[in-house]
Amino acid sequence: MTMKAVEERAVKLQFACWDGDGQLQTSCRIQKCTTDFVSLTSHLNSALESFDLEFCKALRAYSACTYRNSKVCRGNLVYHSAVLGISDLMSQRNCSKDGPTSSSNPEVTHDPCNYSGHPEAREHQGGEKTAPPTYLFCSLFGDPHLRTFKDHFQTCKVEGAWPLIDNNYLSVQVTNVPVVAGSRATATNKITIIFKSYQDCTDQKVYQAVTDDLPAAFVDGTTSGGDGNTKSLRIVEKVSGKYVEMHAGYIGTTVYIRQLGHYLTLAIRMPQEVVMAYEESQDLQLCVNGCPSSERIDDSGHLPLPVMSHLLPQHGSAHPQSVYTLETATTKCHEKMLLKDIYFYSCVFDLLTTGDANFTAAAHSALQDVESLHPRKEHWHIFPNSEGGGVDKGSKFFVGLGLVCLILVAFL
Repeated sequence: MTMKAVEERAVKLQFACWDGDGQLQTSCRIQKCTTDFVSLTSHLNSALESFDLEFCKALRAYSACTYRNSKVCRGNLVYHSAVLGISDLMSQRNCSKDGPTSSSNPEVTHDPCNYSGHPEAREHQGGEKTAPPTYLFCSLFGDPHLRTFKDHFQTCKVEGAWPLIDNNYLSVQVTNVPVVAGSRATATNKITIIFKSYQDCTDQKVYQAVTDDLPAAFVDGTTSGGDGNTKSLRIVEKVSGKYVEMHAGYIGTTVYIRQLGHYLTLAIRMPQEVVMAYEESQDLQLCVNGCPSSERIDDSGHLPLPVMSHLLPQHGSAHPQSVYTLETATTKCHEKMLLKDIYFYSCVFDLLTTGDANFTAAAHSALQDVESLHPRKEHWHIFPNSEGGGVDKGSKFFVGLGLVCLILVAFL
C-alpha cells in the first residue's frame, strides 16, 4: 500500500466519524487517533531508509490510541475498520507490535487518565497550546451553608435528598435532616457520590457516607479505580472515621468529606469544563445554580437571627442543651476564626440556632477546605455586604439584638 493510499484511507476514516446529521460522535475518539496518525506520517518519504522505522512507530502509536478507546468505541464500525487497517499495515511493513512509538503523538505523550493532559481540556484546533484549565470550588457545611461554584454564599433548608452536582462525569447527592424543632435549619447526615465510568480510567464507583460511618472505601470494598498502577481514582483516609479525601485524576477533581459532631461536610474542586458537562435535564444542581428561592433561609445572603425561644432540641439529639447569647456565640467563634467573614457569621448563626459547639469546628474546617482547594486566594474570604451573599452585620444580622440578650432560656 502506497503512502497516498494510506492517507486516503485515513481521511475516509475521519469523515466516517461524523454521523448523518453532521454531528461528531464525540464519545468514541477514533477520529483523533486517525488524525494524529495522518499528521505523523504525512511528511514521511518512502524513499528514505528511515521510513519503515518511523512508519512503524506511528502505527504502534495509532494502535495504542485505538486500544485506549476500546471500551467507548465498542460497536463502532469505524473503530473496528481502523483496528483491521492497522493490523494489515503492520503486517505489510513487518512492524512488531512491541517497540517505540512516535514521541510527537499527543495521545502518547499525554496520559489520558491525567486531566492535565486530558484531550477535552488541552486540545485546540491546529494543535496549539491552550491556557491551563480553570478550576471551581463548592462546599456545604453547617446548617447547611452552601458556597456555589460561582462563589455565591447561601443558607438553605433543603431537607431530604438534594443533588449538589450532576454532570456527565460525577454525581453528588446530600441528604439533610432537621437539627432542632421550630427551625428550618437542617444539616447533612448522608453523602452519596457516583464516579461514572470513563474510558479505561475507571469503572463506575459509588461512595456513600452517613453519620458515624465515614468509610475509606467505595461501596464495592475497593479504594481505587483504574487498572494496574494507574490509580486514576483513589480514596485517602486522613483521620479514621472523620476525614477522607477522594482524588479523581482523570477529571481533575478533589473531594473532601468530614464528620464533625453528628453531621457531615463536603468540599470539592473541579475543572470548569467538567462542571459544565451536563444536559438540560440536569439543571437542578445546588453547586451550579444554588438553592431554589423557596428553600433559602437567608435573605439575599443576609442571615436572620434565629428566634431562640422557639428552638427546641430535636428528639434524641445528643448535643447538650446549652444556650448561647450573641455575645458568647461571637466569643466562641472568634476563638477559631479571627476574620469576621461569612464563615465567622455562619458559625455564630449555627451556635445560636443549635447550641451545638461542633458547628464551630464545622465552620472552621470549611474555611480550611477553602484555603486548600479554592484556586484563587483573593476569593477565599467572603465579607458582609460583598456580592454573592454575606451577613449585613450593620443591620439585619444584629436586628433584635436586645431580644436575643433577653432570651436566655432556650432548648428547655
